[in-house]
Order: sequence, then structure tokens, then C-alpha cells
Amino acid sequence: MRELNQVQAIREALDEELERDETVYLSGEDVGTFGGNFGETQGLVDKYGTERVRDTPLSEIGIVGHALGASIGGLRPVAELQFADFAATAGEEFINQIAKMPYISGGRLKAPMTVLAPSGAGIRAGAQHSQSVHAWTGHQPGLVVVAATTPYDAKGLLKSAIRDDNPVFVLAHKKLMGFKGEVPEEPYTLPLGEAVVEREGEDVTVVATQRLYHRSVEAAEELAEDVSVEIVNPRTFSPLDVETIAESVRKTGRLVVVDETPLRYGTQGYIASRIADEEFFSLDAPPRTVGVEDTPIPFSPTLEDEVIPSTSKIVDAIESVF
Repeated sequence: MRELNQVQAIREALDEELERDETVYLSGEDVGTFGGNFGETQGLVDKYGTERVRDTPLSEIGIVGHALGASIGGLRPVAELQFADFAATAGEEFINQIAKMPYISGGRLKAPMTVLAPSGAGIRAGAQHSQSVHAWTGHQPGLVVVAATTPYDAKGLLKSAIRDDNPVFVLAHKKLMGFKGEVPEEPYTLPLGEAVVEREGEDVTVVATQRLYHRSVEAAEELAEDVSVEIVNPRTFSPLDVETIAESVRKTGRLVVVDETPLRYGTQGYIASRIADEEFFSLDAPPRTVGVEDTPIPFSPTLEDEVIPSTSKIVDAIESVF
């Protein structure tokens, strides 16, 4: 099978959906001639024109607000933010309008819009450009929140997001933009709200996504002689596929949740608590959580590397549940 990097996978997903459905259009800062923050929209404006690939002013609240209005009016906009952190500047639209519009209209209004944004640390971009935001955006009822881990994920989940009738926030990790993986040549989609067991194991379940999924794979390989690690990739944080995680824990009896969001009120604690509530008697040890400590992401490379969980820290967490 051919290999694409994550940028190429995203571009291909956008291209296929723009070609498939005339109601799909793309808007955001520098998505046109410049070709996107990471090159993910290169060539699309030449193919589809400025009506369907639209450069916007530097206003995140305007970008996503415009997309909300267009989606209610029958289009399927893809609104791109240069960094996921900037969802905060569009908070009024995200939290009070986009997430709630289908509900407060009694289901009469649909909002089939997608917000696409790069998230996460690792490119030394400082505290305002390095956050993983799927924890706090996942708190909002009405938003579907997706985190792509591989190029295969990025393409299949983005295509499904564009076709979904709900507002979907698709997060692709900045550090993984150049990461290559197998992507089928034929068009495909991946279901939203379904986790996947990426690595089969017998002794412990590790739930991990995006950059820390790959570090969890490294940890599993390091421990392979002594511990059989099963790794579950959630893919979607809202709604969360608890059953796939629970089924894995029923087999292994142990759980470690690894994520790049802060530990305080983070996804790790939520997943661990759900499993503890629903599968208490399946657990042979208390669940362990691994994440970012209570600090903004530092600009200093040395400090950033200290804050983001390392492979060795994941190894330690896995060993601690035995």
C-alpha cells in the first residue's frame, strides 16, 4: 500500500470531498494561494476557484461564525484555523452557538460544518500555539471532537466529518504533519465515535492517541518480552467509544490512559473514571493516567520535552499497574 504523510492525507480528503459534493467549501486564513499553514491546501484554489476555497480575514470568530450560518443555510463548510489554540478566540461561536444550535432549535436546524485545526506540542511554538484542546472542546455537548493519530485516520475521519450533519472539530497533531503511514488509494471513510484496537495484547490496556500513541507503541515494544500491551486509539473523544475500551479492559484487567491534555480535569481522568465505574470488577489494579502536568506548554525545547510525557514515563506507568 502507498504511504502518505498527514498533510498529504488531509489534502487528499479535502480534494475528494470538494469534488464529490458541490455544497462543500473551504475557508480560512491563507488556505488559498499560500496553500495552508502546513501546505495542506496547496493547489486546491487553482482547481476549485476562490468561491469554494476562500481566504478570510484574520478573525477566528468570523471564520467559524460564517461557517455556522452557511451550514444552517444548506452548505457543508470546512473552516480551517491555523492553530487549534485559536478556537479560544472563537469561543462564543464554538460554545454558545455552534454546539447548541441544533439542540436549541429543537432539531429543526442542522449544522453540518467541520472545523479543521492543528493541535499539540512539539514544534517549539510556545504556550499559545502548543495546546491539545480536545479535552475542553470535548466538554461541550453538541460538538463532535475527533483526534487523528495516523495519516489513515486523518483522511478517513476528515471525510466522515465533512459528511456528518453535526458540527465536528477535527484535530491533526502538528508534530505528526510529516509522519508517513499507509493510506489506501481508493476513497474510504472511518466512522465517527468508534475507537479501534491498534495493537493486540493480553496483560494491560493502554488508551492513547496522536503523538502519545506512537510513544505508547515504543513503550509496548520496549516491554514486549515481559508485558503484552494492547493499545486502543479512541479516534473520537466526543462521543467517546467507552465500550471498545471496556471490552479491552475485560480481557487485560489493567488500564493506563495516556494523553497530551493536562491531567487536571483531563480526558485521562474521565476515561479512567468511566472504566472504574463500569468495569470495577474487571480491574486487577487501579487505572493509571499519564499527561501534561499543571503548567502551560513551555517555549524552551528542554522544558517542553520535560512537560510532554516521554516513552520512559509511559513505560513506568505500565509497569506500575503490576
